[in-house]
Amino acid sequence: MLASGSDGNCMLVEHDGCSVLIDAGLSCREIRRRIELAGASMPQPSAIFLTHEHSDHVKGARVTARRLGVPVICTPGTARGTPGLRDVPCVRTLAPGGSVETGPFVVTSFLLPHDAAEPSGYVIEWDGGRLGIATDLGCWSHLVAESLSGCTGLVLEFNHDEDMLWGGRYPWPLKQRIASSNGHLSNSAAGDLLGAVRHEALEFVILAHLSQENNRPALALEAARAVPGFCGQILVADQDRAFAAPCI
Repeated sequence: MLASGSDGNCMLVEHDGCSVLIDAGLSCREIRRRIELAGASMPQPSAIFLTHEHSDHVKGARVTARRLGVPVICTPGTARGTPGLRDVPCVRTLAPGGSVETGPFVVTSFLLPHDAAEPSGYVIEWDGGRLGIATDLGCWSHLVAESLSGCTGLVLEFNHDEDMLWGGRYPWPLKQRIASSNGHLSNSAAGDLLGAVRHEALEFVILAHLSQENNRPALALEAARAVPGFCGQILVADQDRAFAAPCI
């Protein structure tokens, strides 16, 4: 996990001599610095997968793709909505529900409800591992739960505490946007999603995209730990700190 939050999102998944980036919401220089800080053994990614076109997920995509010479892969709607991708030598579109192979990985996209052109989550599979990634979603559905089923690791959005959001200082229209079905997932809703997809082989969940204004790590952890039957490791992603997640 290189960064997670409203100021920038980026993660690196590595296995068997290959790695891929999920989102590039940091500068190319900062991505490289945080990869080194996280201790990645395969720091050169083979592709950049974008979840949607909001700046905290894509602002470093153009420069990073050009400097590293790697393709950007995303849904057609995200490709159309992301500034600067016309300057990227290779942009490949992946329709929701479609899959693509890169190195040892099979990456499958699935639609998420968010106020973007065609936002997606991803399931990344390799021999013995299945990582599900779902951030920036206002609610979850049977499709989301089914897409995340059987994962050995998860990255899930635990964006806000509902009491902090409604009692906080954000303007009313922004509060409504965040709490809407196309906004961001609350701790409570994320806990319900975790409860719906948890199983004995789920080894860990990373709580991601926490709001610095409307959430606290302790509150997100409390919601995740309250999920009945989940005994895996729980980690909290950070906006400013890169760290290596467990191996699966």
